[in-house]
Amino acid sequence: MLATATINLFNFVFHALFILYAVRSLHVRPGTLGLVLGAAAVGGVIGSTITGRLGRWIGIGPAFVLGCILFPAPLVLVPLAGGPHWLVLAMLFLAEFGSGLGVMILDISAASIRAALVPDRLRSRVSGAYMVVNNGVRPIGALAGGLLGSTIGLRPTLWIAVVGAIAGFLWLLPSPLPKMRELPQPVEVS
Repeated sequence: MLATATINLFNFVFHALFILYAVRSLHVRPGTLGLVLGAAAVGGVIGSTITGRLGRWIGIGPAFVLGCILFPAPLVLVPLAGGPHWLVLAMLFLAEFGSGLGVMILDISAASIRAALVPDRLRSRVSGAYMVVNNGVRPIGALAGGLLGSTIGLRPTLWIAVVGAIAGFLWLLPSPLPKMRELPQPVEVS
């Protein structure tokens, strides 16, 4: 939960400014920006189709860790974007596509792990608490993004957001998740 909450917080710092940065600083036209944003959906569909096989291949825990890195890491291409217009668009497209792919790997793996580890009778409470935390940090991140963006500038704030989101996976390193190859049998507490 701490890893995904950290990623969500900084992801909303990022997305509070992304469209403004793309239009004002990178001079991306609205229709083109719509296509760029659609790349995340394509990445998401592909991510949802490969997550099961990926989890079986590298292990469900490593797949989750990979998703926690792959979701925010491609977004580094946004503050890096520059050069000819075609290169800027390619970088934005790859950023959105890779992020969409990563978020599905993260979400599907996390939900599978939670379903296997949390007893049925506690699942709704655990899911509710998880959603409160992860959805609760989003407006905080968006507000922080707006404040930072207006104070230190768009590009520096995007860098802070990307680095902070990528660092979210560090919460997982001391846990048993990176070594979890298979889902344990569901636990039933009487």
